[in-house]
Amino acid sequence: MRALVKTAPGIGMDVRDVPVPSCGPTDALIRVQYAGVCGTDLHIWEWDSWASNRMHPPVVIGHEFAGTIAKLGPEAAAAGLLQVGDVVTAEGHIVCGHCLQCRTGNAHLCRRTQIIGVDRDGAFADYIAMPVSNVMKLDGIPAELGAIMDPMGNAVHTVLEGGEVPGSTVFVLGCGPIGCFAVGVARAAGASLVVASDLNPTRLAIARAMGAHATINPSTEDVTARINELTNGDGMDLVCEMSGHPAGHSQAFQVARQGGRVNMLGTPSRTTEVNFARDVIFKGLTLYGVTGRKMYTTWQQLGRFLRAGQLDPRPVITHRFPLERIGEAIGVIKDGTAGKVILEIGS
Repeated sequence: MRALVKTAPGIGMDVRDVPVPSCGPTDALIRVQYAGVCGTDLHIWEWDSWASNRMHPPVVIGHEFAGTIAKLGPEAAAAGLLQVGDVVTAEGHIVCGHCLQCRTGNAHLCRRTQIIGVDRDGAFADYIAMPVSNVMKLDGIPAELGAIMDPMGNAVHTVLEGGEVPGSTVFVLGCGPIGCFAVGVARAAGASLVVASDLNPTRLAIARAMGAHATINPSTEDVTARINELTNGDGMDLVCEMSGHPAGHSQAFQVARQGGRVNMLGTPSRTTEVNFARDVIFKGLTLYGVTGRKMYTTWQQLGRFLRAGQLDPRPVITHRFPLERIGEAIGVIKDGTAGKVILEIGS
């Protein structure tokens, strides 16, 4: 089969012919139709410090996907929950099921997590084998949208953690694809005011298409002054920090209201200096670190939003490429002209 492989340390990836993965007793072999390209794949392409310290090539890349079940292992078939031909997606974090986190309902924080496309072979390929415990039927959700339920799930987790969105004010700080999805999730969940900020005009336009009531470009506007204007000086009930930049962290703490909440998804590449007394303790803020998707609460919430038509992520999808044009896909992500990029792999 065709697969996009990180063959060795260094910049780039290669399309190679590799064996179709074996389908174990509790696995589903899935024919991949669509796959999403994300920031993690860019890190791997660039072979930055994170990738070089985490990965051990050769590895088939890709962790966001949807496709059709081509084969089931005997135990998976006997369970009767999935059938050959089902259109499915899958949670890309494969967890141990035995650690404290897994056994207390926090499997998304499993200490032994293996991520497809990073720690084991992934989905930028004609086929991928997945444990059936990770596989979910799309049940009417188009496969192209199923392929990006992983990043949409990150947005759902970020926005809904805390459970107080209906009628609230929500600030999405950083409008990459997940930030833009977060705008749509906040609107779908009943926020009364959704504000988004980014330095990139293309991303701000996508955020508006996803339903942002107002957008702010920090290069031309005073973010704090604008937030105060929009909230009569109260600040935002919920800040979703998606940028991972120290300036974004500082801004998030500034514009959150007294007693507000900051849910943090963006991953910093360097240390952020925080005045905890002023910015967190005396403001009574709640901080929450977002890791992946809650297994499987987030997936259920997201599936319901999509099937009900409350969330339409299609404005975020800006580019589609065949597998062999991965270099172009990476290029549009690097130059800031893309929202979400999809690889069209199989029919």
